[in-house]
Amino acid sequence: MSGHSKWSNIKHKKEKSDAQRAKIFTKIGREISVIVKAGGADPEVNGKLKDVIAKARSNNMPNDNIMRCIKKAAGDQTADNYEEIIYEGYGPSGVAVIVETLTDNRNRTAADMRHYFDKYGGNLGQTGCVTFMFDTRGVILVEKGDVDEETIMMEALEAGADDFSSEDEYFEIMTSTESFGAVRESIENGGYTIVSAEIMRLPQTTVTLTDAEDLKNMNKLIEMLEDNDDVQNVFHNCDLPEDEEE
Repeated sequence: MSGHSKWSNIKHKKEKSDAQRAKIFTKIGREISVIVKAGGADPEVNGKLKDVIAKARSNNMPNDNIMRCIKKAAGDQTADNYEEIIYEGYGPSGVAVIVETLTDNRNRTAADMRHYFDKYGGNLGQTGCVTFMFDTRGVILVEKGDVDEETIMMEALEAGADDFSSEDEYFEIMTSTESFGAVRESIENGGYTIVSAEIMRLPQTTVTLTDAEDLKNMNKLIEMLEDNDDVQNVFHNCDLPEDEEE
């Protein structure tokens, strides 16, 4: 989805090979487990579960896999308990980076995070060192197709969306975290094709790396973080060139 909007490089998504898809399913399954244990297995009661089911489907996760994850989390009290830990730090030339993790071994995850940042010209920071540079928003991307722009815009705004924009291939709908679920559900019920619907951390400003080595290290840092099984999401404020995203 590179280049689809001004936020395209914040959490870039590559064409998914089978191996990448399997890794994504594993991470979504872990997210489902945590959400079910915290709020129950009924998506009509547990709004976060409803949202993550929609996320799983938008990533083409088979319904059988989704239901299996929910049942396992609801019925198996001996299953691994994951805790959410957010790491903050700086990439090359002070790029702000936030890493959201779900881990069953915080010592292993912390060691991995420190290693990646140190290896690629950055360093881990203290809690709160960069989060103030980001706004947490719901971002919903809808496939354009033959959708009437004015109609979907009015429906999104009436459902509680904050902003709406038309990009090359998608409509981008921005929401608060509180209204995200209601807006996503409204768009879904309207029969529109949701490409992606997630809570994201959007940088208030971005920085551009002019040094080739810094750019190379930043891309490698993102790649290593996203490839780690414990990492759920990576957000940063680096304005990466589009060709670096592919």
